[in-house]
Formats: sequence, structure tokens, C-alpha cells
Amino acid sequence: MNVPIWEGSSSFQPGQTPFGFYDYQEAFQIDADRVSKFCANRMGYPLVDIELQSGSFYTAFEEAITIYGNELYAYKIRDNILTFEGLPTSSNQNHAIITPSFEPIFILTQQYGSEAGVGGNIPWHTGKIPLTNSVQDYDLKSWAYSQGITSSLGIEVMRVFYQESPAITRYYDPYVGSGFGTMNLFDSFGFGGDSPAINFLMMPLNYDLGVIQQIEMSEMVRRSNYSFEIHDNKIRIFPIPVTSSGNLFFEYINRDERVESSSMIIPGVVNNVSNVPYGNPNYDEINPIGRQWIFEMTLAIAKEMLGYVRGKYSTIPIPNADMTLNQADLIAAATAEKTALLERLRAYFDETSRLGSLDRRAKEAEAVMIETSMVPYTIYIG
Repeated sequence: MNVPIWEGSSSFQPGQTPFGFYDYQEAFQIDADRVSKFCANRMGYPLVDIELQSGSFYTAFEEAITIYGNELYAYKIRDNILTFEGLPTSSNQNHAIITPSFEPIFILTQQYGSEAGVGGNIPWHTGKIPLTNSVQDYDLKSWAYSQGITSSLGIEVMRVFYQESPAITRYYDPYVGSGFGTMNLFDSFGFGGDSPAINFLMMPLNYDLGVIQQIEMSEMVRRSNYSFEIHDNKIRIFPIPVTSSGNLFFEYINRDERVESSSMIIPGVVNNVSNVPYGNPNYDEINPIGRQWIFEMTLAIAKEMLGYVRGKYSTIPIPNADMTLNQADLIAAATAEKTALLERLRAYFDETSRLGSLDRRAKEAEAVMIETSMVPYTIYIG
């Protein structure tokens, strides 16, 4: 049996890794041989033969760096995916300082604005149905068909109008108090050329709003003069019409347009986590903390590789006996070490994420407040 054995030294040259992601980076070229020796020594060399070659260690080193970068950028994407959406996929973000943008929030609020009728990008349409004396139910599906409205999902009524005097007219007459004394008061404020109703503007606005809302709520609960129900494409209005001379006015949306507005196809921009433009990390720029993690992951991968190599021959014949190799132990140890390293790295990224940093800062601020609250205030005597 002729199995290649680690020679005890190596000399890295570009082109000796499977993908060549980092072959021409100076720090990688320097550390490749150092890491190879580190891994071999940790696995028992020179007391134990290591059935790996230099290229095996270089492969493990390249893989460990790539795993580190993938984990790092996955956390960056998770923290900033709303900001990334819509960015060109050609703009590499490796060195970008990501500032949270309100644009994705505005896009999200457009959907709420459309539903509330205060904005958004879903058009509200108007319609009317002639009222018939003593008829309370009207078929919306038949009305839509008669208007030539085509929608695979149908329409949705958002608002029904009725003729009711505004609550403000039952609360305040803006032309009250138009006497001579009131006009003098207007002059003193420089409003002499304005209508006497200017005293309406001098009242606290929050008081006006409170009273108006109270009037509207009172009528809704106590009187319930006007309302409607929609069941199975039929609208039922209250009270029952007593004339055929009016119309039922309403606003509605085409549900097909709601679906269309929720999806935009724009080529060449970020639309999911898989096309956020991050590349492989630059090993030259990784600090000693990150490199130490990479060294340890390289060792775990090298152990796994050595385990698979030794697994080809479960036993080796020696004079008068057979020697059992430790393939299972190596693979088990490598798997445990890789899992522990990933958990440690992810925990670190969780703590240093935007949410983790803000949470820690909030706790620090709370601790400072508690600490400073015990300091007596200075008493000034003068």
C-alpha cells in the first residue's frame, strides 16, 4: 500500500487550490504554508504520519475562508435586506457601509395607505347604483358586469357614501360672535381684513377634533342611521330607501390591480437574498480574530479529510497483526469541532448585529441611569 505522507514542509504557489479565490492575495500566500504546518502538528506530526499532501491543507484553508465569508455576509444581508432590495446587482457590497433606508418602509406603507384610502399605489374607483324604493339589496356582481369591469378576483368595496351633514356643522357655527367687539379683537391680532369666523381658528385644534370625533362616534353607536353589509356579492344598505330618485355611491378597488401592485419585475436589481452582490472576502483584510477562527476551521476540515483517507483502509497489516486506523474518531471529532466553530461565530455575529448592538446599548444606558441616580444632586447656595 502506497499512501502519500505529509513531508513536513510545503511551498505554496498560485494555482494549487481548487478555485483560486485567494491565491494571489499576499497574506494568503504567506499563511498557506504556516497553516499547513499548524494543522499537521495538531494532528500529531512528526510523531504520527499524516496521510495528506500540501494541496489538501491548501484546499481546507480556502474552504475555511469561504465559509467565514459566507457566514459574515449572510448576517450582513439579514440585517439589511430591506435596504438591499432594489439595488443594482452589479454593485459589490463587500466594502459598503450600509445605512438603513426608509424607502423600503415607504413601499411597505403604500400597501397600508391603499387599504386605508390615504395614498398608496392601488387606484380607488368610483361607482354608483340607482336606488329603488323599498329595495335594500343590490347585486354588485351584476353591476360590475354591466359596467364592463373584468377582474379574475373581483372587486372589493372600500367605502360607501351617504348624505349626512358633517359633524362640524353640528358642533360650531363659525359666524357666531361677529359683533363689533369681536372685530376689534381681530384687529388687535392683525386679522382685521379677515372674516369674523377667524375666532374659530383661535380655539385649540385638539379640542375641536375631540368633540367632532365624539359626535361621529355617538351617532354611529346610538343612532346607526346609515350602514351597509356585503354578503355573497350583494350589498345591503340601511335604512331601506324610501325613494327611487337617488344613487348609492361607493368606492372600490379591482383586486387584480392589488395583486399587480404587490409585484414588480425589474431585471438587474436585488430582489432576494440570493442575488445580493457580495463577493468572497479579501483575506488580506481579515483581522487576527477572524484568522484564528479560520485556522481552527481549517484544522477541523483537515481532520475530516484525513478521516476519509484512513477510512479507505480500516486496518493495515503489520508483522503478526493488523493495525486499526482511527477513521471514525477523526470524522466524529471534525464534525463536532465544525459545529462548535459555526455556533461560536454565529453567536458573535448575533451579538454584533444591528439589533444586538442596539439592545446592548439600551442595557448600558439603563445601567448608567441607575448608577447616576445614586449620585446626589449638587446644592447651590448663592
